[in-house]
Amino acid sequence: MLEKTVRMNALFDFYQPLLTGKQQQYMEMYYLNDFSLGEIAEQFDVSRQAVYDNVKRTEYMLEEYEEKLGLYHKYVKRTELYRRLRSHAEDNDSPSPGLIKIVESLEILEEEGTNDGV
Repeated sequence: MLEKTVRMNALFDFYQPLLTGKQQQYMEMYYLNDFSLGEIAEQFDVSRQAVYDNVKRTEYMLEEYEEKLGLYHKYVKRTELYRRLRSHAEDNDSPSPGLIKIVESLEILEEEGTNDGV
C-alpha cells in the first residue's frame, strides 16, 4: 500500500493541473492528508461510495496520463542519471568543481520543475 501511495502522490504532483477541482481535493485529502473515505464523504456531504468511485477513477486517469506522457518515468530516470553523474564527478581522482556545480544546478532545476507540476 505504501508503494501505491508514493506512486499516486508522485503522479498527482505531475498531473494535478489536468484534474478537476473536486478530483484534486479528493486526491489531496486521501493521499496527502491521509483522510479516510468516510471523512472525505462527510466533509463533502456525499456517500463514501461516491468518494471511492471518484478516487478510483482519478487513479485510473493519473495512470493513463503517465502511460501516455511518461513524465514521472522520465523524472525517475533523469534523477538516477544526475546521481550517477554526481558520483562520477566526485569519485574521480581530481573532482571537477565545475562539473559538480552543473550537476547541482540541474538538480535544482529539476526540483523546481516538479514543484510546479506539469
